[in-house]
Amino acid sequence: MANPTWILETRELTKRLGGKPVVNEVNLAIGRGEIYGFLGPNGAGKTTTIRMLLGLAKPTKGSVHIFGHDIRKERIQILRKVGSLVEYPSYYGHLSATENLEAVRRLLGVPKSRIGEVLSIVRLTKEADRAVKGYSLGMKQRLGIATALLGSPELLVLDEPTNGLDPAGIQEIRELIKSLPGSHGVTILISSHLLSEVEQMATRVGIIAKGSLIYQDGIQMLRERAKSRIRFGVSDPEAAWRLLLSHGYQADWDRRQLSVDRTDDRTVAAIVAQLVRQDHQVYRVEEETASLERIFLEMTGTEGSL
Repeated sequence: MANPTWILETRELTKRLGGKPVVNEVNLAIGRGEIYGFLGPNGAGKTTTIRMLLGLAKPTKGSVHIFGHDIRKERIQILRKVGSLVEYPSYYGHLSATENLEAVRRLLGVPKSRIGEVLSIVRLTKEADRAVKGYSLGMKQRLGIATALLGSPELLVLDEPTNGLDPAGIQEIRELIKSLPGSHGVTILISSHLLSEVEQMATRVGIIAKGSLIYQDGIQMLRERAKSRIRFGVSDPEAAWRLLLSHGYQADWDRRQLSVDRTDDRTVAAIVAQLVRQDHQVYRVEEETASLERIFLEMTGTEGSL
């Protein structure tokens, strides 16, 4: 039985290809009205998971419940209330935005007035009659979101919607996505390999690495992990570390320097005074903040730029 708290829930969702798990026992839980950031390096299993959520790929094991119903048993009814943009959207380039949307509208059986509404939502009203082949990539992505919104979905699934966009295009898509839950009551699942992008939109995040979900919680919990530390450059780090421990300070030592959790200036001054009294040379005191991006890289076991 699905948990009524969640608009989307998976249980031990698994996909094996050639005997190897591409997605391994993933348990997602997304609440109504959330913007849920689904994060992971390229190749981590995000798109495969999303394809299973939409009934486009069959799980090897596990289940997907959307709106409390099993996607395997009620796929058509469920997908009537789900909009999606998976990978790059496809269009008839010689047709206008209005004409492209009309082709989809007929399949969905929604009123013609809905075309104007979704074009307004994605701010393409003035470009509605232009051939899509002349659109920028950002405009094409916005048209893709308009297409996904055409059926007035309760759940919107967006797979890497800012991929390949320039900074202005990313900003446009970000602001659009952030506005949708409040203005149109849509719950959003957005996948990305960029934590720095998702953290500006999401209320909760799930992180997938090598097919396994390694984190699922509020974005604030990730920020807690990124709390700053005070680092001390001293002449004898090990001896200084032992001295601080003996005086009740919770310090760490990495063979080069000391560090303590971010504290008030008075405590930092007291630590420095204690070290100097014991003839330690203190030649640097600095605050270091672990970025969310660094936390993400450490959690997913990846290095360098994503």
